[in-house]
Formats: sequence, C-alpha cells, structure tokens
Amino acid sequence: MLRCRDPAAEGRQWGVPGREPAAGSRRWAGAFPARCGDRRRETTRAIGGGVTTIGRRLSRAPTSVGARGNREPPGLGRDGGIGMIEADNYRVLQREIRRRIGVERYLLDQLREEIRPLKHQVRQIQPRTTTSISLVGTDGGDNRLHFDPFLVQLIRVVDSSNNGYCLEAVTPTTSVAELSAKQFRGREPATPLGEMMAALGVRHLSELSPMIRESAPGRPVSPSWIQVYRELTEWAVLFSILRTKDFAADTLVVYDGLLRSKVFAKGFFRRLLGEIEDAVEIRARKSRRKIYLAGVAKKSKVLDRYRLAMALEQVLTTDYPAYVEVPREMEEKAYVWPEYAQGDDRTGGGGETENIMVGGKMFFVKFGSGRRDPVWPVDIFLPQVPEAPVVLGFLLADAVEGFPIPLYPRCLQKAHEHAALVDFDIAVLQDQIFEGIRETLGPEAEVLDAFRLRDGDPARLRYGRD
Repeated sequence: MLRCRDPAAEGRQWGVPGREPAAGSRRWAGAFPARCGDRRRETTRAIGGGVTTIGRRLSRAPTSVGARGNREPPGLGRDGGIGMIEADNYRVLQREIRRRIGVERYLLDQLREEIRPLKHQVRQIQPRTTTSISLVGTDGGDNRLHFDPFLVQLIRVVDSSNNGYCLEAVTPTTSVAELSAKQFRGREPATPLGEMMAALGVRHLSELSPMIRESAPGRPVSPSWIQVYRELTEWAVLFSILRTKDFAADTLVVYDGLLRSKVFAKGFFRRLLGEIEDAVEIRARKSRRKIYLAGVAKKSKVLDRYRLAMALEQVLTTDYPAYVEVPREMEEKAYVWPEYAQGDDRTGGGGETENIMVGGKMFFVKFGSGRRDPVWPVDIFLPQVPEAPVVLGFLLADAVEGFPIPLYPRCLQKAHEHAALVDFDIAVLQDQIFEGIRETLGPEAEVLDAFRLRDGDPARLRYGRD
C-alpha cells in the first residue's frame, strides 16, 4: 500500500477540501506518490490478488473523465492545465537538445574567442573613500494595489538620504499638455523636469520625447508613456542635483541603471550629457569639489551573453576586487539597437553615426575577493573614463557594505528602500484611491462601501489560501 505523511493535506491540494480520497482506496493509491515530494509517481493496482506497478508520470491534477467516459491525460483536462511530460518524451527531448547543442557548439566557441583577450586586461580595484549618494525613482511595479480602476501611478524620486525631489500622481489619461504646463510657473521652471526642459529649449513633453503624446480621441490609451515620463523625471532630478546641490566633499553620484536612454527625442540626450558635463566642470572650478558620475545595473544583455564564456575562460575569477573594460564591439553584438552601444568613441566625424543614446563606458566589475563573487555591469560617465580606477575605487568602498544584496552599492540599496511603496504606504495609497472614488460618486458612494466587502479574487480559494 502507498503511504503519504498527510493524505488529507494532499487531498486538499487537489482542490476538493473535505472530500479527500479514503486511504487505501484505488483513487488514493493512484493519486499520491510512493515517496512524498517525489515527482516520479508510481500507481499501483491490485490485479488478481497481486500488485502491478505501472511506472508513469502523473500531473498534480486528478485524471478527468469526459462525458463519454473517456479518460483524459492527467493535467490536460478541460481546465486547460498542462500535464507533465511522459518518460519516453523526455528521452526524445534529451536527444533533440543534445543534438542541437552539438550542432551549435560553435556559437559558444565564438563567444569564448571574443571574451578571451579580456583575461589579460583585468585590473585590480584599489579601495578609496568618499561620499556616495544615489537617487531612485519608484518603480511602477511597486504599486501593488488591489483595486485601481484609474491606474494611478506615483512618480516619486528620492535619494539615499531619503530626500524627496518629486512626488506626483498621474494616470494614463492625464493630459500631456496639462502635465507639460505644470513644469513651469509662467516662464520660469517650477520642477526639476522643468529645469531640464528649459536647459534643452523645449516647453512641451512631446517635444522632449516622441513616446509621450496626446491620445487620439476614441483610441485606446496606453499606460506605457508613464514609464517614459518617470525616466525623464529621474534624469531631470540627476541634472538638478549636479547643478544645485551643495557638496561638502568629493562625491560619487550613482545612477540606478546604465547611463543610457532611448526615450529622448533625437539630439536631446546628447545635449543633456553636455549640460551635465558643464555642471560638473563648473562645480570643480567654483568649489574645488570633484563630482563623479557612474551608473550601476543589476543586469545587462551584454553580461548575460558572455557570462558562461567568462566563467569558462576564467575572466574576473581573481582573488581580489577587479574590473575589465568592455569593448564596444562586444556591446554592439549583444544589443538589438547598435545605437545603444555607440558612444563618442565609436562615433564622430567622417559621416559616422551620431551618439544619441549612450552616456557611459561599460565595465564588468567584481567588488568581492571571492573567485565566484557576482559581476555587475557599470557605466562610467564618458568624460570621466580616464579616471575609471578612481571611480571604481569609490564604488568598492560603498559596495563592500552592501546589504541585503552583498557586494552591491549600499547607497543604491538605501535609495531603493526609501523609494519602494510597501505595507503601510500601499495601504494609505489604496485608501486614498477609495476616498477619491467616493467623492466622485457622490450620492452613490454607498455602493462603493458594499463593493469593498466583495471578494475581488474568489478563484484564489482553489489554492487553499486566504
């Protein structure tokens, strides 16, 4: 007889609370594994007083019986579930996968050949101490609201010291013209975004980015432009900090992500980079304070492409913190848009493509002393690439104190903690949305009170969770 630690609990996993199959029954014997947690299940049937073991894979769902009595494959019933692959099919897949890998092995060999020269270009990072600050915008994915019919999004930017620079609420149907006018008070900028727009000589958001435009009447409204607006706001806050913030010492400003952008209209991002460079130079002349700028990303298509080849060729497997500069040719092979990898060192005169998206030079950086410590993609501001050892030394001093992500810049993690909307913040925001709807409904507000008592997702009960 098959046994399981808790047949009733297993029965509840089948979505039939209170109707678990009785222990010892044929249904119970065919439903549960011989060893709890073993995905290879064996069904047993008593035949003529003996026991026959039938080796097959069963899905988590019971076999369903159609109207005509035919038994459907496990997990492939009318509920649309997907059953586990049969053992014979696994062997077929195994042969197919190995054959394809064998045929395309040359692709891995090419990646190893491309990455091999970098092994001799790895440099050690010498720790240096300075002030590090970072700014982060609240991600739209943080707005985990249970009820939000108007798709309200918060645009909020804070730094690692919990200083707020922007806080506003927008919806996909917000008027772009109204939002553009909000950035100015008369002819003077009223917000960091207004300051950036004034510096670039534009007054309307649709001029700044082709991805933000008024929706045509009667056409569906896409919420994707809000993410573009959020990114523009982050760049504007960065620009404002570099121009106006008082720094008491040399400071490293860490941007959340690579120093690149696709959202600006052609030419404006390059002009913004020029304005940032001027702001850094003016600060160095007036206050004798050097401001360094770098961008750190959690992932990159370039790193994903070469990660295995780097491990095989033992690139950045040193016993000390180290970095290596990434050639532009390698970046161009990883990105769909080659413009996203073409910096000033790959463009210029002679009719070549103009740099319109790239503000940094990529480095692969390992902040730990372990051979298998994580490697991060880091962009260093193009005018400061010759000072890369200094910038990465400052980053190292901040990253060794990283928590909860080890060996990742602490200032970025602190900024994320301050920017994230969780727990109490989400509850307050949800209540504000309900109160806003209540005011709009007027005499019909009682319907909203009854609506809030309804279960918004009754289907979740099939998982046995509240």
